[in-house]
Amino acid sequence: MKKAIITVTSLLIVLFGAIFLIEGKINNEKDPENDDPVVERPKDEDPAEENPTEDPTENPISEGPDEDIPEEPVNIDNDNLILIESPEVYDVLVNKKRTLSKTYVPQDLVKLTEVPTVLENPEINQLREVAYNALIELFKAAKEEADYELYARSGYRSYGTQESLYNSYVANWGKAAADKFSAKAGQSEHQTGLAMDITCEVMNFQLDETFGETDEGKWVAENAYRFGFIIRYPKGKEDVTGYMYEPWHIRYLGTELAKEVYESGLTLEEYFE
Repeated sequence: MKKAIITVTSLLIVLFGAIFLIEGKINNEKDPENDDPVVERPKDEDPAEENPTEDPTENPISEGPDEDIPEEPVNIDNDNLILIESPEVYDVLVNKKRTLSKTYVPQDLVKLTEVPTVLENPEINQLREVAYNALIELFKAAKEEADYELYARSGYRSYGTQESLYNSYVANWGKAAADKFSAKAGQSEHQTGLAMDITCEVMNFQLDETFGETDEGKWVAENAYRFGFIIRYPKGKEDVTGYMYEPWHIRYLGTELAKEVYESGLTLEEYFE
């Protein structure tokens, strides 16, 4: 009899113990505070930028020597810089002797919404309104007259952007080389909002002297003046402009002045002498 009671008691103890364990397990499953949180994204992983600004040392905004750098430096005197007093005029002359204020920003910059662009940087996809309207007509004529598709690669650049760009080139190429293809801050036409670097698919959307040998580049050189632009840094004029030949760099002057400069065969420096 005693053995039976002990057996029943043992069974009851085991039964109650099992019930207690089961209830505890159920409660734990229902209580989220006892679970480790699910990590959806590592804490040290930042979301990718939707509109990243390019690294000029890897993908130059506008210049960047794809060709060999001439050994002899361009002979331009950087002393006695003249601060430009009227940077807003369309015929403003900006070069290594005439500099823009670091605070100058054109007041009529507009976004390039009606022409194909290469880069996603919102700053460089801007021009002054009059230059932008002329660029639209230039690109339109290239397509309609010759079936050439032109692309805008780099327009307006702030003083700060140009400063960073120039410094990166100096760090990578040295000052003597950088001075041949990149302007110091304040000495870049891009800060005026009147200059644009253009390219095409044949060039893989890059900037290089060989653009001048393409059908697109030749068409631009022969027709840009009709829309108020000139090739600002022509071949053979490096000692005058202070920069290497840049067939991709067009500068807005207005149709009348652009026609006169184009027909004269002079650089802007020579024209204003």
